[in-house]
Amino acid sequence: MFISNGILFNHESPRRGTNFVTNKVAKEAVKIKKNLASELVMGNVHASRDWGHAKDYVNAMWLMLQHDKPDDFVCATGVSHTVRYLIEHVFNRLELDYNQYVKTHDRYMRPEELDILRGDCTKAKEVLGWEHTYTFESMMDEMVDHWLGIYS
Repeated sequence: MFISNGILFNHESPRRGTNFVTNKVAKEAVKIKKNLASELVMGNVHASRDWGHAKDYVNAMWLMLQHDKPDDFVCATGVSHTVRYLIEHVFNRLELDYNQYVKTHDRYMRPEELDILRGDCTKAKEVLGWEHTYTFESMMDEMVDHWLGIYS
């Protein structure tokens, strides 16, 4: 059997559930912009994650299946951003001052938190010729645009 393993770091898109931080921030920020919400309550905004676009990771998986032999590959961007940067980017995109709307609360703090997660996708790049095409910012902009369309 031809079996490859894809180890996928956080892969996001507008279809991601709003219980995940990227889409939670995008949705709630748009609701604030549209006067449908008054605040965004968060947990640890200092956590740093390697977020990539789901479309890029699907492309990586397709390339794995086209490869001559099965192998293990990491799909990641190799770049981490903090939750605070995510919030800043989304609120700036909507021309809002996040300091006026974002609060933190202990109930959203994880008891075991990894400070920084970042993947090394060197092997996928070198062996498969894979590259991610979305930047973190373009991925988040797409998510904001999705919610702007929903709440227009």
